[in-house]
Formats: sequence, C-alpha cells, structure tokens
Amino acid sequence: MLKIAFSPIYKYAVPDGHRFPMEKYELLPEQLLYEGTITEENFFSPKQVSEETILLTHEAEYWNKLKNQQLSKKEIRAIGFPMSEHLVKRGTFITHGTIECAEFAVQHGVAMNIAGGTHHSFTYKGEGFCLLNDVGVASNYFLNKGIAKKILVIDLDVHQGNGTAQIFQNESRVFTFSMHGEKNYPTRKEKSDLDIGLPDKTEDAPYLKILKNTLPALIESVEPDLAFYVSGVDVLESDKLGRLSMSLEGCKERDRIVLELCKKNNIPLAISMGGGYSERISTIIEAHANTFRLAQELFF
Repeated sequence: MLKIAFSPIYKYAVPDGHRFPMEKYELLPEQLLYEGTITEENFFSPKQVSEETILLTHEAEYWNKLKNQQLSKKEIRAIGFPMSEHLVKRGTFITHGTIECAEFAVQHGVAMNIAGGTHHSFTYKGEGFCLLNDVGVASNYFLNKGIAKKILVIDLDVHQGNGTAQIFQNESRVFTFSMHGEKNYPTRKEKSDLDIGLPDKTEDAPYLKILKNTLPALIESVEPDLAFYVSGVDVLESDKLGRLSMSLEGCKERDRIVLELCKKNNIPLAISMGGGYSERISTIIEAHANTFRLAQELFF
C-alpha cells in the first residue's frame, strides 16, 4: 500500500497575500481522496522528530535559536515566514514524516510526504521557506542507524538544493544531484555532487532529454540503496517563481522517469513535495497529484 505522511499540523496559516501557497497542504489530500486515487488508509500521521535526530544534521546553536524563538530579524527575513512556535513544531512533524516515508519505502518501494523538500535549510541556518532540512535529517538518520550505506538525493525542484549540498559536502555516502534553473534563486549556489543548471524558458523536450541522459548513468555509478526525491512542481511555465517552461504533462513525465528508474533498480524511494507557486492553485494541485497518481499506478 502507498503510504503518505500527512498531519493536520501541515496546514499552517500565513498572512494574507503571502506568496507561499499553504492551502495546497489541505487541498491535495482532498483531491486525491475525491478522485479515488487513495483512501484514508493510505495516510499515516508522522511523529515529531527528536532533538537527538535533528542534531545529527543541524548545529545546536541554530536549533536552539529555532526552538526558543531567538532568531534575529535578518535570519527570519532569510527564511521568509513570520516565526512562531507552531511553525517550528510543524517542521519537526514534517521532518519525521520524511524519515517514516523512507522506512515505508524500504518495505513497499515508495512512500510520499504531503510536505517536505525543505532543501534550503543548511546545518546552521534556514532560508527560502525552509527551517529544518527533512531530506538531510532523514539521510543522516538512516546512515547513523546503519540502515543505508549509500543514498542518492534526486532534487528536481526548480531551485538548487543549496542547503542539502552544504549539509553533505563532506559526506561521501550521500550523493546530491540537483537539476534546477541556473539563474534562479539562490543567487549564490552551493556545490552539489552533480549540478545541472538549466537556462530560463527550458521546455519539456530538452529537460526530459537531459534527465533521461543523466539519471540512469547516475544510478549505475552511485549504486544507492535508498533515494530521496524532491519533486517540486515549480518547473511549470505557469510558476511565478520558476522561470522554466514545462507543461503539466512534461512535469508528469519527469516524475515517471524517476519512479520507473527507481522501481526498475529496486531502490526504495521517499518523495517530498517541494515547491509550487503557480497563479492558479488548481494547477499546483494537479501537478502534485500527478506524482501521487504515478506512484500508485507504477508500484501498486
């Protein structure tokens, strides 16, 4: 059965006019249930990640500032959200959701988090709507437990996974692959193990050709026993922050390539949602829903 991490705490309210579409965390589960792609049995409510696990990845000074609401105004601006205890608590549930997804993926081949993909969070700071790096924390958890020996991070959000790259810059057991808009945020890129920067207005055909020419060889070379996929849908032409020009079908085909390759190579795959900022919320929901539909179709 496809297991999906979701909790009411994911539905966090931000001030009116904020450009981050938080309502997708409520609407996406509703859409998947309404259309019959899943049932309530597919959902699980993640636990809260422990401080011990957080500190495998994030520096104690940063975590203490977060939990005690002591970030400076500059640090809060970099994150982009009004800070609150509830927001930090939300991040701890989302982060453990990705850990639990990876555990379910080991059992069933794939599992998915309705949130996550918080790849702009570094060991020592947050930025770009990201407080805790869920993929980073989950990867270190699995390495620390000895459950995984080699992890592949497949980050296809339109923005470079700069935080994830920084976290694993000296960790050979985690291979970070980021394919993103070259001229998009962040202005200052970190160095992933493999970065592919795409020009503005890149359309389906060249995007998919590059991915098809890259990912199979990468899997063969890295030989991961676990993969994390950040499946941001901000690659769409309609995305306000994306700057690429992919269609809904192109985005769906991107997901199909990743899921089929991981299934073919028997690599457990934990999927985090990542970004999506199209003008119409229905476009965001449809693009994200395609990822869940494919997982159900291909694995179950």
